[in-house]
Amino acid sequence: MSEDRQSSGRPKRPRIQSKNTGRSFDGPKKYDSRGGGKTEKSSYNKPSKFENARKNENFSDRPERGSFQKDSTKNFGSYNNNRNNNFDSRDKYEKGDLKYGKPSFKKPFKKYGEDEDRAKNYVQKRKLQKIEKDIHKDTIRLNKYLANAGICSRREADELIKQGLVTVNGTVITEMGHQVHKTDKVVFDEQNITPEKSVYVLLNKPKGYISTTKDDKARKTVMDLVANASPYRLFPVGRLDRSTTGVILLTNDGHLTKKLTHPSFEMKKIYHVTLDKKLSTDDMQTIIDGIRLEEGVANVDKISYIEGKPKNEIGIEIHIGWNRVIRRIFQKLGYEVESLDRVMFAGLTKKNIKRGHWRILEELEVNNLKKL
Repeated sequence: MSEDRQSSGRPKRPRIQSKNTGRSFDGPKKYDSRGGGKTEKSSYNKPSKFENARKNENFSDRPERGSFQKDSTKNFGSYNNNRNNNFDSRDKYEKGDLKYGKPSFKKPFKKYGEDEDRAKNYVQKRKLQKIEKDIHKDTIRLNKYLANAGICSRREADELIKQGLVTVNGTVITEMGHQVHKTDKVVFDEQNITPEKSVYVLLNKPKGYISTTKDDKARKTVMDLVANASPYRLFPVGRLDRSTTGVILLTNDGHLTKKLTHPSFEMKKIYHVTLDKKLSTDDMQTIIDGIRLEEGVANVDKISYIEGKPKNEIGIEIHIGWNRVIRRIFQKLGYEVESLDRVMFAGLTKKNIKRGHWRILEELEVNNLKKL
């Protein structure tokens, strides 16, 4: 039957002859409707634009395949070279990685520590300049006068002035924007107000300095370290003995000083203690239970070994402010304190403050202290 079908009277598909090359092809193959199945399908169903262009192309003018590949490679290489010469990457990536060479190279090492210290010093300098400007002014607005004294904010001071609660030289002032001289006597709530702006300085105290404003024996004091911190006279909040190091606060805010040092407020303090020998677990439990001293029983809030350190280094948290209380606690049990460092006081730490250096507290830190 296949022979009959192949020899049927159906006309055969004509073969197309190429004019230039002598090549021939049968054209695209389709489904065989007579056999009910598929014949081998061509890789395309419809001639593409490229194929149409090939039909009209003069193949005699076309170079041989080998020479075409050689020339195209050569042209491609010269194209890349021209591209690299014409395109200057530094113009586009002047501030990027390519400024320092190839992208894979690392940028030159930058001393971030010096930049941070320079920025901090600049901030501290601006704060001091702002305070000095207030000092050299002859007059000051009454609401700012009250705010600098730590009574309240400027907005709240305006309300107090409207209510007639503030007097200047014996006269009740109710007008907004009233200017006050530094020599004027300002009274609020039957108390004289000082015009000094409150300053809060946090110091990382080194050894060899005592926590007083003056010393009759001409020893070094913490005031020598913060001499340039404020144009106002500062006072240390609490005391650290001469051989104790760590964080200590200095301020001219008497109200806050009284609050932070009064035993009723129980301000938390954390110390890093280094002993001459290892602390036994029995002695640690004795300290937790409480040790009786001259003032009474010394109660410790927390005590533990410092993780990753030998057992002669102890962390201890207390709220009592007796003189040399931590040293006396360990001496009672036969230990000698080789070094004592206060790492936290009233939520303030010595982080980013080098030994012997200081910084002015931020406004948020001051607000947190006043909320305690």
